Amino acid sequence: MKKHGFLYRNGLSLFFLALFVITLIAQALTGWKENNQEIIKEGGSALTFAAYLHSGHFISATFENFQSEFLQMGLYVVMTIGLRQIGSAESKSLDEPEEVDREPVPSKDAPWPVKKGGLWLKLYSHSLSITFFVLFSISWALHLYGSWIEHNDEQRLSNLPADSITQFLGEPDFWFQTFQNWQSEFISIVAIVFLSVYLRQKGSPESKPVDAPHMETGK
Repeated sequence: MKKHGFLYRNGLSLFFLALFVITLIAQALTGWKENNQEIIKEGGSALTFAAYLHSGHFISATFENFQSEFLQMGLYVVMTIGLRQIGSAESKSLDEPEEVDREPVPSKDAPWPVKKGGLWLKLYSHSLSITFFVLFSISWALHLYGSWIEHNDEQRLSNLPADSITQFLGEPDFWFQTFQNWQSEFISIVAIVFLSVYLRQKGSPESKPVDAPHMETGK
């Protein structure tokens, strides 16, 4: 078997990790400036960059996006187990058995939970969706916390009393942000599932072969 270097073997994750770091830094810098403009406009004092990274504005904006992404991926992983879309590269076959549905068999190279069996195997068999939903729950909670802190910062600048987190949950702004993000994630799933029926991208595992019939389901 041909040996490949580290970058070649991990290029996809490293590329998107680099984009994540670059865009997170860009978000922090631009968010810091934008937030300070709003604070100064309301008669407050500008935050240092370090202070901004602990602010509700930064925490809310960051985890508002994280939670919707993790929800999207968790639901997608679970829903593709049983639901089908005829002709889609993202769907399992309508009738044929799939390799991913076979029962795990212990072997020398199998992951250790498979060799261990029992509860460990049960958890490992659902570990991808479990992890996504745990990450979603943590991100949702941090989005709520950051939005609450930001809301109370705005209240103080307007000389209004702070709200408890329970009171804040009754405000429409937090839910507007949440549903705004969720609906964009759900329509993006619809787009990749449906468009892969009729459109192709040569060389991509997210596409069927270019010459595959439209109604051929799966890759």
